[in-house]
Amino acid sequence: MQANQFFDPKLLSKYNTSGPRYTSYPTALEFHNEFSQQDFIQAVKDSPNRELSLYVHIPFCHSLCYYCGCNKVITRHRNKADTYLEFLAEEISSRAEFFTDYTVKQLHWGGGTPSFLTHTQITKLVSLLKEKFTFAEHVEMSIEIDPREIEMNLAEHLFDLGFNRLSIGVQDIDKKVQETINRVQSTEFISDFIAHAKAVGFKSINIDLIYGLPHQTIETFTKTLNKAHEMDVDRISLFSYAHIPNRFAAQRKLRDEWLPSVQEKFALMKLAIEKLCDFGYDFIGMDHFAKPNDELAIAQKEGSLHRNFQGYTTKGGCDLLGLGVSSISNIGTSFSQNIKELQAYYKAIDTRKNAQVKGVSLLTDDVIRGEVIRELMCNLYIDKQQISKKYDIDFEEYFAEDLPLLKTFISDGLVENTADFIKVDQKARLLIRNICMSFDAYMKQHVNQQRFSRVI
Repeated sequence: MQANQFFDPKLLSKYNTSGPRYTSYPTALEFHNEFSQQDFIQAVKDSPNRELSLYVHIPFCHSLCYYCGCNKVITRHRNKADTYLEFLAEEISSRAEFFTDYTVKQLHWGGGTPSFLTHTQITKLVSLLKEKFTFAEHVEMSIEIDPREIEMNLAEHLFDLGFNRLSIGVQDIDKKVQETINRVQSTEFISDFIAHAKAVGFKSINIDLIYGLPHQTIETFTKTLNKAHEMDVDRISLFSYAHIPNRFAAQRKLRDEWLPSVQEKFALMKLAIEKLCDFGYDFIGMDHFAKPNDELAIAQKEGSLHRNFQGYTTKGGCDLLGLGVSSISNIGTSFSQNIKELQAYYKAIDTRKNAQVKGVSLLTDDVIRGEVIRELMCNLYIDKQQISKKYDIDFEEYFAEDLPLLKTFISDGLVENTADFIKVDQKARLLIRNICMSFDAYMKQHVNQQRFSRVI
């Protein structure tokens, strides 16, 4: 895959505005507290799906990474997780009652740091989930890992419990960058752990990298990318650091003058895309890379790639049930989210057995626009006739107010719009969020787009 087709500095600079990442449509900004428990129950009953993806949020971290915008609780006391798991067990038992006729095809643990849990705690939670839900024989089970606080034998333990995918936070291997973001870790240990996990039997391992961090340079990030290549992982998630200190207090520890300039950040992105493509990875979506034989790469080639709150996935036919503090569910034509604060989560579980705080029931318009945006985000292509037939609409008439918004992209050679399809050129891959905003009926309500991260 040739990287130069993705990178035109003038166009990237022109369109480098803020916008949603579209892990859902509508975005979480449209969730409201009028969405009730009864609305959730009705969404389960009405959903045509009977396959389930479970997301479990473990909020604890041993230390604070200054760049992080995730919902987390910083503590060195592992016993706090025991309390959390007690309340989580209550929520699991309560929610499982509504999904007795579902089969779990996918399980993902995120956070925070799921590997904060002890082996005993991990075993207990997996056992409970398998007791309360019906798991498919070949279920996909993945977990996010912080390599700073684990032992080598964690790989065996997870594999024995059924986990078959790992995602490891690397971000950057440069010592100065690590010290500045308060995430000092051993690159040697990470390499050894990945090799060990492969030997144990893990078939899919992902690492996260971030560009735009303080003190990153072309020279230092080249070393990080080369090391990632040496690790020979199956997937690489390449994220742009979003510096929003007014929203995330920890980011105030990172001075503006330490950050790469706009031009330097472009150069870091370009470097990463070029090298990862040269290493043989396929560029998936807007920020993921996968080996050509990986199921994500295959799904994109086949036009069946999906996107949800966990990012790009092949499990598009599943409802998504979020469990734990701040987690988000997507059941049928609804989204809902749990309480974000830990003590409030405990109180809600104690009093009503669920922690749902807000959500939204989708209008037919939301469903149609959601599919259009998802197809663009995943496959860079819309079959107008297929959408028209599926929803009994005339695509051109339905989107008569939206299609003119594509004119600037068409003029710049980024989009082709015909009577039958909309096709996004490869050089617009990094700008796909901008293109999707053309079909977002809620965007005009959010004039201040600082609620979102910048595209590049």
